[in-house]
Amino acid sequence: MDGESLRVGPPDAAQAPDLGVRASLGALLRQLPPLRDAAAPPVGQLRIEGDAELARRLQILAQRFDPDWQRPFVAVFGEVLGVQVAKAVAAALRQAQGAGRQFAQMAAEYVTEESRDVVARAELDAFHDDVDALRDDVERLAAKLARLRRARGLDA
Repeated sequence: MDGESLRVGPPDAAQAPDLGVRASLGALLRQLPPLRDAAAPPVGQLRIEGDAELARRLQILAQRFDPDWQRPFVAVFGEVLGVQVAKAVAAALRQAQGAGRQFAQMAAEYVTEESRDVVARAELDAFHDDVDALRDDVERLAAKLARLRRARGLDA
């Protein structure tokens, strides 16, 4: 913050920023209203550091941000064609987003099921459960052996 105004840009090395936001371009684009996916928040793709109140105020501003996406197309192509081009671009972006999501799911399925380069979550969880059970069994066996040695030492 610069007094009552907001200054956006790279951080000044001499002065610590009030709020730092780091994100990939894809994570920022997915926050725009036409591409926003409420079901899939950007976990791990956005990093926010600094003043929590300022972050909350910026979040409210971003949620209310809804520019006229058709206006630039109308300015270039005219009233009738501009609206149609804007709708086509929005539909193409939604289609590309869906295709990207589907490709990511298919790629994940391929590397877990077909090529077996990555272990599936359920298989990894089962392995961890087996390791935990084996560890518990070994600890019980060690305790039993210790009791037997003590008993044998007392008997001998």
